[in-house]
Amino acid sequence: MDKQNSNFRWVIFTSVLFTYLIMSSQRTAPGLITDQLMNDFSVTAATVGLVTSIQFFVYTGLQIPMGILADRYGPNFLLILGATLTGVGTIIYSFGTHELVLFFARILTGIGDATIWVNMVLILSLWFNKKEFTRLIGFAGMTGSLGFLLATVPFSVLIALLGWRGAFLLAGILLCLLSVILYYVLVKKSQQSLIVAPKIQREKTSVIMGRILSDRQAWALFFCHFGIVGGYIGFIGSWAVPYVMDVYGMTRIVASQLIMISLIGALIGAPLIGWISSCLETIKRPYIVFHITVLLCWSIFLLFKEHPPFYLLIILFFIIGFGFGSNSLTFAVVRQSFPITETGIVTGFANTGGFLSAVLLPSIFGYLLDYFHSTSGSISGGYYYGFLTPVIFSIFGLIGVIFMEEKRQNAGRRSNATGVPYDIEY
Repeated sequence: MDKQNSNFRWVIFTSVLFTYLIMSSQRTAPGLITDQLMNDFSVTAATVGLVTSIQFFVYTGLQIPMGILADRYGPNFLLILGATLTGVGTIIYSFGTHELVLFFARILTGIGDATIWVNMVLILSLWFNKKEFTRLIGFAGMTGSLGFLLATVPFSVLIALLGWRGAFLLAGILLCLLSVILYYVLVKKSQQSLIVAPKIQREKTSVIMGRILSDRQAWALFFCHFGIVGGYIGFIGSWAVPYVMDVYGMTRIVASQLIMISLIGALIGAPLIGWISSCLETIKRPYIVFHITVLLCWSIFLLFKEHPPFYLLIILFFIIGFGFGSNSLTFAVVRQSFPITETGIVTGFANTGGFLSAVLLPSIFGYLLDYFHSTSGSISGGYYYGFLTPVIFSIFGLIGVIFMEEKRQNAGRRSNATGVPYDIEY
């Protein structure tokens, strides 16, 4: 039976995306209990910040290695292992009695989290044809935003009911159960229903990596993702609330509502942009449009000297979130441009670009705010120059999408340097 014509592929799609939903929620959930951790463990805010952010550093650093492993050994077992590690790390986090235990637990969670996107993209590319993939990858992107939403009010309610330890323990147990379900669906059931292709001889990893690092398309995708992801995750996820409170004098609750508006934009944008691209049968043109739109939005903050009218601020937050939803198109181009035996490593390479900018932007923004506070006693000017960062990042993204090539391969099956066909099954 052909995978891409099998009804079983929707079972795969549902189980993988639900796992991604729960795993992505655990990226930001610890931010809900910052004050409780400071009180329970008698540690500083800087220590808690390090514990919270270490997962993103681990995630970013492991994207390329994870892509190499996914291409070499297949995505199924890696995704199952990742769900297990994330679950175990979350359970250890719930039982932590010292900040070092929390630190170790978040590293473990970061290792598990690093498996999800690369392997999910590869699994979907194996089970769905290119047109379906372009449409569905938008829903995958939306699932990540839903996970972020799950880690706000719903998880806060769970913490209020069970305490923070009980809430994280329940999440960890659920992830471990999902790893068992994934094993049944991806390994047991799929092997019974489908014919698996025989083992193939692959190129050396160093050869593949060298080819990708010298490939203009791979670098174009790296910068596409660098430009569109960092501004949203890096700013909206770290400095947006303080910015609204400092510049507009709003309360934390009102500022948080603006984050929800941006999140709603991302939830709508991801599937809608994927659907538009699929209907137009082109990826590059809509991707250019949304890169330009996001660049203009960040530039407006500079035009109004960091203080646009409040009604315009609401619109900007929504559009920036909506434009962020287009980031899934990066992986639709990966699916289109590279053989399946290299999809994992190129996905990891491109995803590294996105999360590298997400890690850099908060640090640069924070440095500028500290500098202006120390020199002038006010951080107001720091926000103005801070907005130069997402503008510059967005310019890099626009350059990347301009140099991106669409449909580099001819129709039909082709082979890479080793003669391996592009539609290999794992």
